[in-house]
Amino acid sequence: MEKMHITGQQPHQYHLVNPSPWPIIGAIGLFCLTLGSAMTFHAKAGGKLLLAMGIVLILFTMFRWWSDVIKESIADKAHTSPVRRGLRMGMGLFILSEVMFFAAFFGSFFKASIFPVGILDGVWVVKEGIWPPAGLKTFDPWDLPFMNTLILLLSGTTVTWAHHALMHGDRKGLIQGLACTVLLGISFTSLQAFEYHHAPFAFKQGIYPSNFFMATGFHGFHVIIGTIFLITCLIRARKGQFTPENHLGFEFAAWYWHFVDVVWLFLFVCIYWWGSS
Repeated sequence: MEKMHITGQQPHQYHLVNPSPWPIIGAIGLFCLTLGSAMTFHAKAGGKLLLAMGIVLILFTMFRWWSDVIKESIADKAHTSPVRRGLRMGMGLFILSEVMFFAAFFGSFFKASIFPVGILDGVWVVKEGIWPPAGLKTFDPWDLPFMNTLILLLSGTTVTWAHHALMHGDRKGLIQGLACTVLLGISFTSLQAFEYHHAPFAFKQGIYPSNFFMATGFHGFHVIIGTIFLITCLIRARKGQFTPENHLGFEFAAWYWHFVDVVWLFLFVCIYWWGSS
C-alpha cells in the first residue's frame, strides 16, 4: 500500500520536499561557471579560479541533491505512484529538451551541406557549391564509426537485458547486464578519442569540421554522462537498492542510454555516411 503523507488534516500521496540548500548552491555554482567561463575566454584575472569553483559547486550539488532523492525513495518511501508519474514526466521532458539540443546541430549541418554557399571569409567559404568542401578528407564511415555503431547497438541490448533481469528478480543478471553496458560505453568513448586524435581536420578548418566536432563531440559528452549514470546504477544494484517495484534511477538511466543510441544512429547516417559522400 502506498505511503500516505499528511499535510494539515488532509492525507495524500504527494511528496512535499523538505527545505533544501541545493537549489541556491546550484544557482551560485552556475553563476560562477558562467562568469568564470566568460572571464577565462577574455583572459581576465581570476577567471580560471571562478570557473573551477563553479564546476566544483555544481558537481557537489548534483551528488548531494541526487543522494537526497535516493534517500527519499529508499528510506522515506516517498516515491508513491503520483510521485513516480511526475518524475517520469520530468525525465521525459528533459530528454525532449535534449532532442531539441541536437536538432540545432543537425539543422546547422543540413543547412551547410544542402546549400553549400560562402558564409564567411577565409577557411569558412565553401567554394563552388561542393560538399564536403573541396580538399577536405573525411572519415571512412565503415571504419571506426561503424565499429562504434555496433558497440552502441550492443550496449542497447545489454541494458535491456539488465532491465529484464531486474523485472524478474534476477539480481545477478542485472549486475552483469549493467557491467557489460558500462564496459561498452567506455569502449565507445575510447574509440572516439582515438578517432579524434587521428582526425584529418581540425575544429577551426571550416564549416564541415566545426559542425562535425560540435555534433559528435556533444554526443560523446552525453555518452560519458550516460556511462557515469550507469556506473551509479551498477553500484546501487550491487547494494541491492533496486527492486522490480522501485527502480526509477535505473529506468531513467536506461531511457537516457537509449536516447544516446538513437542520436548516434542519426549521426552515423547523416554526418558520417551521407554527409561525407
